[in-house]
Parts: sequence; C-alpha cells; structure tokens
Amino acid sequence: MADSKGAKVDVGKVSASATSEEAGEVVSQVVQLDPQIEASILRKLDFRQACQSWLLPVLSLMYFFNSLDRSNLGNAKTDGLEEDLGLKGNEYSLTLVLFYITFCGLDLPSNLLLKRFSGKIMLPTMMVGWGSVTLLQCAAYNWGGLLACRLLMGAFEAGFFAGVIFYLTQFYKRNEIAFRLSIFYGTTTVAGAFSGLISFGVFQIKDPSIPGWKYLFIIEGSGTILTAILAFFHLPKSGSKCHWFTEEESLVEELRLLQDGSIKTDEEFNLREALSAIVDWRIFTWATSCFCYGIAQASVSNFLPQMVKRLGYSTVKTNLYTVAPYCVGTVVLLALCKSSDHFRERSFHMSFSLLLTFIGYIILIAVDSETHKGVTYFACFLLCSGAFAPSCLFHTWHTNNVAAESQRAAVTGFLVGAANSAGIVSSLSFNAKTAPKYMPALIVACVFQVVGIIILISLGMWFRMDNHRRNKAQGVNLTAADVPTGSLIGGSKDPNWRWTA
Repeated sequence: MADSKGAKVDVGKVSASATSEEAGEVVSQVVQLDPQIEASILRKLDFRQACQSWLLPVLSLMYFFNSLDRSNLGNAKTDGLEEDLGLKGNEYSLTLVLFYITFCGLDLPSNLLLKRFSGKIMLPTMMVGWGSVTLLQCAAYNWGGLLACRLLMGAFEAGFFAGVIFYLTQFYKRNEIAFRLSIFYGTTTVAGAFSGLISFGVFQIKDPSIPGWKYLFIIEGSGTILTAILAFFHLPKSGSKCHWFTEEESLVEELRLLQDGSIKTDEEFNLREALSAIVDWRIFTWATSCFCYGIAQASVSNFLPQMVKRLGYSTVKTNLYTVAPYCVGTVVLLALCKSSDHFRERSFHMSFSLLLTFIGYIILIAVDSETHKGVTYFACFLLCSGAFAPSCLFHTWHTNNVAAESQRAAVTGFLVGAANSAGIVSSLSFNAKTAPKYMPALIVACVFQVVGIIILISLGMWFRMDNHRRNKAQGVNLTAADVPTGSLIGGSKDPNWRWTA
C-alpha cells in the first residue's frame, strides 16, 4: 500500500486523494478535508446558518406542500366531497388510481429534464404547476372535472421527489444523504399531521355557498404557489456552483463529492449513458422491492383517515386522531435514517421498517376494531412508523451505488416511478365495497411487505458477498467509504468499486 498521508493542496487544510486505475491494484490516500470548512458548508446547507443560505429547510417546505396537495383528497372526502361532486361507487378510488398514470409515468423524463436544466429551474416550475391545479380543483363540479385536475396534478408532481433526491446528491456525501433525506421526507409525516389539523380547522368554516373542502384546496394551493416563487430565487444550481459558498468552500464542496459521491461533479448530460444504467438486473430487483414498500406507503398516505374512521369516531375526531401516528412516524423515520448513515448500512434498516408495517397490518386484520379500539389505534402507529422510512433508506441506497450523475438521475427517476406505481394496487385494493374493514387491501399489503423483506435481505447479502470477492481478489479489506468515487472508472465495473449494502 502507498503512503496514506494526504497530499496538501492550496486551499486551507484540504487534502487530495487518488486511487490507481490499474485493474486489481489499489493505491489510495486518505482524503483529509478541513473540518472547519466542511462544518461551514453543512451549516449553510442545513438548518444552522442564517436563513439566506438554507437549502434543506426550503426543500422541506416545498415537499410539505407537495404532500399536502397530493393527499388532501382523503381529508376532503371526509367533508362531503363525494356527495358534492356526485361520485358513485368506486369513482373516488378510480380517481386515486388514474392519478398514478401521469404521476408514475413521467418520473423518468422529468428527472432527465432536471439533470439537463438543473433543480433550480425545474423544481419551482413543477411546484407552480401543481399548486395551480390544486386551486383549479375548486372549479370541479363532477367526477370528470375532478379526474382531469388529478391527472394534471400527477403530471406536475411527477419527478419532484425524484428530482429532490438527485438534487441533494449534488450537495451531500453518500454517508450524509439518508438523514438529510429523512428530514426532507419527514415533511410527509408532518404534512399528514398538519393535514388533519388544517382540515380540522378549515372544516369549522360554515359557509352556505362554499363547502369546507374547497376552502381546504384554496388555502393549500395558495401556499404552494407562494413557496414556489420563493424557491425560484433561493435555490442554487449545484454544490460546486452555490452562490452561498466562498471560493474556498466551493472547492472543498467539489472535493467532498469527488471523495464520496460522484465520479465527476456537474457532468454534461448524456441521454444515452443515462438510459443505459437502467438495463441492469440490480435496478430491476430494486424496482421490485420498492414496489413492495410503496404499497404500504401509498395506503397510509391515502387511506389512513379511513382506517382511523374504523374506530367509529366523527369526521372531526377522525382527522384529529391521524395526527399522533404521523408524529411518531416522523421520529422513527429520523432515528432509522440517522442510524443507517452512521453504520453505512441500508438493507437491514429497510427490512426492519417493512417488518413494523407488516405487524401493523396483521393487527388490523386480526383484531376487531369495535371492541379493541386501543389496539387498532396502536396498529396505525406501527403503520406510520414503518411506511415512510423505507423510501428514504431505499433512495439513499441506490444513489450510493450509482456514481455517474446522468445515470443517477435516470435510475432515480425510474425507481421513484416504480415505487409510486404501487399506489395503483393500493388504490384498487381499497374498494368501497369492502369498507369499513378493507380486509382484501390489508391482506395484499401484508403479502407485499413479506416479499419486500425477502428481496431486500437477499440483495443486501449479494452486495456484501461481491465486496468480499473483490477484497479477496485484491488482498485488501476495503469498504465503499475507503474508495474515492472521483478515482473510479466505469462505476461498478472498476475493480476498486465497493457496494454500499
């Protein structure tokens, strides 16, 4: 092995690193970046600096409104939306299903556009689009009008979550992503809690000409558009081209990402290279696993108010009682992702999340909610605790294992679309004829959680065995953290590559 001491460069205490390009030979140096400069960068990206340089809080606020606008249909339903629009039979469930046609189908092209034009442009543009459609829903007077609005909303919302995932990888190292993504994604659970609270307050408005659910759309849609305008002026293009950073911080940020993130920062978009990454058995295996956890995620997001309503409470109390499970789910989400980043481990953490959800569904299937209200309500806590964490862990996992930016954008868009498509199965399984217990839907969700756990553990073990094989061939004991991504050639084809499992 070569001397492991970092070679100084002319920027503070920044050190360089390198790895040999010769097949089978590992020559690496430890990257020693100035911790004070790194701390300054993270403060500006996170919550710990003056508000003019926040990244994560602004993205979290944007996703808060994304979650509100996508899931507020469930709250509107409890205030008489079905009756006011004359919905019959399964038309409400079909509205949720057909929403996913545009929401899932446009994830990949939307993320490719984001790579081409940057998150600074694309993310606020998408937000203005779906915020406007949220307001337009107030003009719907029948099922056709509502359906048209939901299809448009799906088109604008498609790619937002995938886009933010990819966008964050342009600022944070691989062992920093999961926890930051959980803070961002935690706004889903917070939005779920606030959605109940907002609905509780808005539905107190007694206007004979405008129903409460229309007020809900007006308030939430207006907030979305105002936030999008703020984001247009606030978001930077990328980590190495961030207007908040000093020249020294910009250089350190680029070295951070080359050390533990990307082969090349701000690489030119290449469509052929991007799409080639999808044709890989690992990607399709990941797609199957994210479809499994996506069913639970969509079920909780769209139908938790209906599951709580099984307890026999009024509309007002039903919305209010959805708050606590979402809050507990947020705490579990943050804890699991923090642990996952610390140990650089993804598959077992994900499997534990799916196990929590599985137990929650088993309780709902086995217990009579009328006679055991406390146990049934506890199951709702388990559902929220397990349904949201897999998304953060999963998307951290696959982005950790794709080092080229164009390929990462394509893979992220494809896999987010695969996870979102699970909402189709979820929506169809919650058939109005099976209300209020929705037993077929609970059984379907249970089965997919078990399948997901098996796939996740199996793929994680394959990554570990392949790392062991590479280490044995080279006579070393390296992990993904030991190999600078900027030195890799050909991604996982490079003999020095190590998987994050």
